[in-house]
Amino acid sequence: MTRRVGYALLAGLVAVVVLISAGIFVGFGGTRGPLVGAPHEPRTSAAPAVSGRWVGTWSAAVASAEPGTQDGYAEMSIRNVVHTSVGGSSARIRLSNLYGTRPLPLSHASLALSAGSGAPIATAGSMRRLTFDGKPAVTIPVGGEITSDPVRLAVPGNADLLVTTYSPAPSGPATYHPYARQTSYLARGDRTEDATGTAYTEQSPYWRYLTGVDVWSTRARGAVVAIGDSITDGITSTPGANHRWTDFLAARLRDEPGAPRYGVLNAGISGNRLLTDGNPLSPTNGPSLLSRLDRDALSRTGVKAVVVEIGVNDLFKAPRQLDPQKVVAGLRDVVRRAHGHGLRVTGSTLTPFGGHRGYSRRLNEVREQVNQEIRSGTVFDEVVDFDRALRDPAHPLRLRPAYDSGDHLHPSDAGYRAMADALDVDHLRQAAPAAL
Repeated sequence: MTRRVGYALLAGLVAVVVLISAGIFVGFGGTRGPLVGAPHEPRTSAAPAVSGRWVGTWSAAVASAEPGTQDGYAEMSIRNVVHTSVGGSSARIRLSNLYGTRPLPLSHASLALSAGSGAPIATAGSMRRLTFDGKPAVTIPVGGEITSDPVRLAVPGNADLLVTTYSPAPSGPATYHPYARQTSYLARGDRTEDATGTAYTEQSPYWRYLTGVDVWSTRARGAVVAIGDSITDGITSTPGANHRWTDFLAARLRDEPGAPRYGVLNAGISGNRLLTDGNPLSPTNGPSLLSRLDRDALSRTGVKAVVVEIGVNDLFKAPRQLDPQKVVAGLRDVVRRAHGHGLRVTGSTLTPFGGHRGYSRRLNEVREQVNQEIRSGTVFDEVVDFDRALRDPAHPLRLRPAYDSGDHLHPSDAGYRAMADALDVDHLRQAAPAAL
């Protein structure tokens, strides 16, 4: 009898162990983020084994090849400084060679927490060597991108990260984001895991190769992508202060009771247009929003909603688009494609630019006709009225003076905060309708 009881207890324990093991395996394997072309993630000590999900915490949309970098950054370390929106227990990065003309060899990469606001110094004990499919070196093909293996690192929300890469050989033009509003750093030689930062004597206003950082989070439920032009890029925000409207939105989603706990991903490109690609004279304006929508927004890790702010440059830049119905048709195409991914779209009105050197009565008439269509509720799932949030009540064709950066087109830090405050964050959690 005693022996039978002992066997029964042993069998029960074995069954429990099997069930727990199966649960851990399913819990990890069933929560991979939807990264297109992501490498296989082996189950290593870095792979989280608790309930959670991969969520984008930071992103940048690459605009073009960096001028004057025909040989890339051979034998140099690039330390990109980026700011998180949400935190997690592990992290991984995405690198791009989209505009390269030769394969990009990287022999060493690392991730660390910054010890100070924007400094190249790593917090003690936070330096992590990155691998790619289990190997420390990787070569990114021309036009390609790759995602690192995850590393365990307690990543806070609202914190600076240091993402460092080293290329040992020439690689062709660097793929970059030109208006970071954040200082990054360069060093000679392989200083990838240099925590002191003393070798990083060259400063840079760009982000190179890096296009995304994901975290494994048990708190964040997904991410919202903001895609647009220089106003979303935050081109006139205070450098290093993280005062883009997307940063203020990230603070709301972190702190406000009842707000959806989403990461915020910035996919703005200064000078970007909805309908037309940047021309050779202005390559940093990037491809049109319609041509980059899938790459920069719809395929991002854990994306749950999209906010669109675009259109003024279609009016400003040659060839000018003065048919408001063509602009509206382009916006509707954005919504249709997002709905195909099950995503709801909040779209903004076009903001005022009276007093700007490019202003004309005709351009403003087109802007107001586009805004009339947007406000009618037939274009986007939800409307955020950035025009109303920013304009001067006494002179509605102009920005409110406190919200004007000085060029009468781009907001100040206070204006960017007003934009974030204008967004109804509860709409971000709603499911996309089958048709608008």
